[in-house]
Amino acid sequence: MPFLLRVELPDVPGSLGRIASAIGAAGGDIEAIEIVEHRSDGSAVDDVLLDTAPGALPDGIVSACNALDGVQVLWISRYPAGGNIVLDLEAVEELTEHPAEALNRLIDLLPVVFRTDWAARVRRTDDGTEVVRRTPAAPEEFDWVELDRAERLVGDDMYDVAGAPLGDGEMVFVGRRGGPEILDSEIARLGHLAGLAVTIAR
Repeated sequence: MPFLLRVELPDVPGSLGRIASAIGAAGGDIEAIEIVEHRSDGSAVDDVLLDTAPGALPDGIVSACNALDGVQVLWISRYPAGGNIVLDLEAVEELTEHPAEALNRLIDLLPVVFRTDWAARVRRTDDGTEVVRRTPAAPEEFDWVELDRAERLVGDDMYDVAGAPLGDGEMVFVGRRGGPEILDSEIARLGHLAGLAVTIAR
């Protein structure tokens, strides 16, 4: 069964090797790793896509990682079968192949790129807002938020939300349910991808 593990670890050579060994000993098989954030305190946050052997429990993998010096599991959850970590560059390549549809394709890609539950493209109107495109789990209505850069927004009890401007009275929103918290580095990446999508679409 596939899982996505978000882990904080010392940003030094050998840290990933120690985690990989611990995951393997606990019955996990790493499929992919993505660096999410480098922190000023000398730590890093990585997302690890892994599969588990029959009978292996995610609790055992979490315990094995947490037992390592300087390592802390921030979050673990099931991941869609056949899922994969899509890097930002791969998303940009996808947008570049279809420039006329870049903004809508951005919405389709964001939940995979950022492991969020939904994404939506929203346009400001005289009467409020209009949802131009959304993924299935996204809300059907949005209040307008005026942003000049990507930011973390006030969500609700269920979702951590971030948004970024697309220009011409449009915004993109993403929401993640149940954790992990949307990090500053992810917000910066969201703004960068949104900006690239607008440039490609033009």
